[in-house]
This record gives sequence, C-alpha cells and structure tokens, in this order.
Amino acid sequence: MTPNSPVPFQISVPDDVLADLHRRLDQARLADVSDDCTWASGMPQSELRTVLHHWRHVDWRKAEAELNDIPAYRMEIDGIGVHFVHVRGQGERRIPIVLTNGWPSCFVELLPLIPLLTVEQDGLSFDVVIPSIPGYGFSDRPMSSGMNITRIADLWAELMANLGYEQFLAHGSDMGAGVVERLRANHPARLLGIHMVNVFSGYTAASDLDDEERAFQDVVPQWRMTEGAYAMLHATKPRTIAAALNDSPAGLAAWIAEKFHNWTDDRKVSNDVLSTILTIYWVTETIGSSQWLYREAFSDVGAMSPPPKSGVPVAVAIFPRDILTAPQSWGERWFDIEQWTVMPSGGHFPALEQPELLAADIRAFAARL
Repeated sequence: MTPNSPVPFQISVPDDVLADLHRRLDQARLADVSDDCTWASGMPQSELRTVLHHWRHVDWRKAEAELNDIPAYRMEIDGIGVHFVHVRGQGERRIPIVLTNGWPSCFVELLPLIPLLTVEQDGLSFDVVIPSIPGYGFSDRPMSSGMNITRIADLWAELMANLGYEQFLAHGSDMGAGVVERLRANHPARLLGIHMVNVFSGYTAASDLDDEERAFQDVVPQWRMTEGAYAMLHATKPRTIAAALNDSPAGLAAWIAEKFHNWTDDRKVSNDVLSTILTIYWVTETIGSSQWLYREAFSDVGAMSPPPKSGVPVAVAIFPRDILTAPQSWGERWFDIEQWTVMPSGGHFPALEQPELLAADIRAFAARL
C-alpha cells in the first residue's frame, strides 16, 4: 500500500484455511453440560449445534463473491492498514457519511445500509464509507498499545480527508458510537453531525438524576452481573480467552452467537450473516485483537470522560432491545440533542435487524441540518 492512497481489496480465503476450519467444525467437542434450552446460563448446546452445522455447510465462496461485489479498499494511515468499503451515492447532491460498528460485529453488519443510503430520495443521497476497526477483520492488527477509541477517530478523520471529504456525517453504535463521539469532540470542524445508537451509560452519574435516569443507572450494575462478564474479561484478561477462541471455532461461535441472540429483537440475525461474520473473524484471526480494544477503550481518558455538551449536532436512535437503553434526559444531560428517536423495535445490531428504520432516521437527521 501507498500511504494515504486507496488500493482495491478483494477477499480471497485460501482453500487450506477453509479445509482446516471444516475439519475443526467436524471434530468439535461440545461441553457435556445440562441443556435446558434456555439462554440464562449461556448458549444452549442444541442451539450451538445448529449454528455450527450451518457454518460448516454454508457456501463461503458464494458469500465471498457477494462481498467482493461491493467496492472495498485498503489504505495505510499513520502506519496502520485500514480496510474500508466505499460506495458513492446517486445524483449530484450527496453527503459523505462514515459508519462504524462495534463488537462482536464487523463491517458486514452495516452493509444493508448501503442501498438504502446511496439511492437518491428527495434529491439527496449519501457517499457511504464503512471502515473496519483496526484489529477487526481485514484491517491491520495493532501490535502495540494505544489503538484506542480516540486514535480510531483520528484515523477516520484522516481517512475521510484522503478520500476528498472535508466535512461529513458520522454514525456509530456500540464501540462505533464512542468513535463518532470522539470525532465530534476532537474534529468538530470536520463534522456535519453525528448519529448514534444509544448513549453511553458509563459517564459519571450526577447527584441530580431524575426518576428515569435513576432507574436507568440502577439497572447498570445488575446488567453487568448478568450480561457484562464478557466485557470485564476483555478489558482485564483479553489474552486468556483469545487463546481459546482463536483455536476453537465452536468456542468462537458460542462466544459471538450468544450476543447476537441475546441483544436482538424478534427479527434475529440470519445464520448466513452470522456465518459470514464468524468466518471473517476466523480466517483473519482477529478475535483476540477485537477483544483487546476493550482494554484500550476502558483506559482511554477521552472516551471515558464526559463529552463536550455543545457543538456539532447530535442525533440519537434508541432501539428497545439494545443494551442499557438510555432515557432522553440522560442523553440531554451530556449532549445538546438535535434529534431523539425511540424506535418501535430492534436491538443492538439495527443495521442488520431494522435497516430501513435506521436509514430513515439518518436521512431525517441529514434533512434537519
């Protein structure tokens, strides 16, 4: 790669890598534990068998060809190779937008938004850029500390400049919401606005919380005890669990598929999409580096501190089955909110679950600016 210049990128998984994956799936040893078909104590073994069988027999070459039909590139930015999708919108009036996912997802989560945003509606369309977070999928795996949320925001600002976009919108969920918040904080002149799914629950709570905020904060420790063990493990001992998940596709599938089940609404993510995400993590060996970002994020002073309240316009979309859905008063405590939308359905992966609702909300926000 030439620094700051995009190079076309195609996915090409070697046959021997797929053969090894298939062998491991065929020989998977599942745990001999009680299987009561509930998810309260983790992923039921019967559900895991279904996912593994589908993953084993999915047509990866077909999925690979479909991904390669979408224009993708790699670019070296500040010494880091960044993979990204870049699709230009229709018509003359186009707004550039960068979209960022979180864990345990990858750029594939955001692909359903491309046809919804690049089509011209009411004289407006979007140039869509979807980068892969360093350590996720086809971007480089950082080999030293410091690749935190703030640094990723800096990379995105430079990426968009290198693509010729001096100003742009930014959308993100989960870790991606942290990235767009840091873009807003540190690169305000470059931003037209930010659109986030949910508002971070971890800002230090004030003493003057209203009833909704107090109820919201009361749920946080309970959620951490019942659902949040993964995050504490990633943030404290990521190398330990990475050794297991990088070696066992069954373990990788259970670790990731449980989250896609528990954090989604009735419109579940298909096993085809889940298999694609699992394959990308497996063939790139990036499950460990994706988890490492938690350790970096929780020590990122900028991302953990209260954001600037005033500044670049902010829109927030709340999906009812998301993690720790914030009340509007909590969002308005930290941001001057331009648009706040409570969705009728959807969970933590709205671009996969409810892409039409999410795209429409992004369009409504752009129309307000």
